[in-house]
Amino acid sequence: MIVAVTGASGAIYAKLLFEELRRLQLSGQVEQVGVVFSEKAKEVWNHELGDIPHDFPFKIYDNDDFYAPFASGSSLYDVMIVCPCSMGTMGRIANGLSDTLITRAADVMLKERRKLILAIRETPIHLIHINNMQTLAQAGAVIAPASPSFYSHPKTIEELAMTVVDRILQLAGLKKEMYRWGSLKFKIICTLAFFRCQVSAITSKKII
Repeated sequence: MIVAVTGASGAIYAKLLFEELRRLQLSGQVEQVGVVFSEKAKEVWNHELGDIPHDFPFKIYDNDDFYAPFASGSSLYDVMIVCPCSMGTMGRIANGLSDTLITRAADVMLKERRKLILAIRETPIHLIHINNMQTLAQAGAVIAPASPSFYSHPKTIEELAMTVVDRILQLAGLKKEMYRWGSLKFKIICTLAFFRCQVSAITSKKII
């Protein structure tokens, strides 16, 4: 698996993704992870989260290292996740510009008919963005906007961001415990939320 981090805001998504991949690697689901940061990704991570940790058990490649194994279709890397994915990176991939290791690796995924997941993080979007997404979707990429869900009643920013990371991992074909709509866990959460609302309403009436 390849994970690329670009300069879009949302470094927390990449951080949580790395933490989950480390757990999945320990459980044997993930064998090898190659990581690439763009220069702007490093700056954004530093601004949003502080220093990039160096304790992840993954090999990190420079973005200009075209000797990285996944710069070639002969490698066995079969999934690439770009998280978060900037509109600039998406545009270069959509137009076949292989000027960095990130864009070259993405190009390899497309030409070899392997899985490319782009966790785009931008709003609003204009027609050029939409056309680039259409081009990539037609070429076989998965466009996965970093749009959190609220079904699970997340209580922290990390829990909210994990709703995106969980979906990305699911799209990558990995199995992990996560919130699923209609599951028993979902029904319990909904029931608890209902009772909290009832208690809050009763308490408010008493105060009035």
